[in-house]
Amino acid sequence: MTLSDINWTAFWTPIQLSLQVALLSSVVAVILGVSVAWWMSRRTFRGKMLLETVFMLPLVLPPTVVGFLLLVALGRKSWLGQYIESIFSEPILFTWWAAVVASIVVAFPLVYQTMKVAFSSIDRDLEDAGRSIGANEWQVFRYISFPLTYSSFLTAYILGFARSLGEFGATLMIAGNIPSKTQTIPTAIYVAVDAGNMSMAWAWTCSMVVISFIMLLVARRKPPH
Repeated sequence: MTLSDINWTAFWTPIQLSLQVALLSSVVAVILGVSVAWWMSRRTFRGKMLLETVFMLPLVLPPTVVGFLLLVALGRKSWLGQYIESIFSEPILFTWWAAVVASIVVAFPLVYQTMKVAFSSIDRDLEDAGRSIGANEWQVFRYISFPLTYSSFLTAYILGFARSLGEFGATLMIAGNIPSKTQTIPTAIYVAVDAGNMSMAWAWTCSMVVISFIMLLVARRKPPH
């Protein structure tokens, strides 16, 4: 592989789209994951284990199965797909927004499980002490629970971002592989290898390694005191 063999215009587009999808989906996944994990870790009710199993399903299901379920749920024949189309005047399928949805679904379980374990490990006496001096639930979370789980929060975000960045199966099912529109790095690598364009495949692979290395390096840094 030589640099002259790389089409730099075609090289950058999937990277930009992948980072755009991963940044947006990881933020949404973290907001949802942290909120649900906080609520679930402090509630006991009938059917809790069943609900948690549903939350974790995307982690163990084949990506194509997740993609198929999303395809049915967001398709034009579903009420949800029709509702989305009525708002945006076009279907969400085979747009970059579909890639965001797929990434959120597959990243959520990692964020949720990481934060649930973190919240469950907090000494409840510390939170009760905050409530006893008049702190509401948001203040307890903001000034007690969140600082104590900062390292786990950072890990959860990195895991969510990495999972979103590397999503392939579900994204291919509902977003497709449209160059300059829905083509992400994983799908670009697949197409490049299938076409025998090993130079581009190596270039995108190296970019994924670099991005992942940087994210892991950030995750391993000690949190501020």
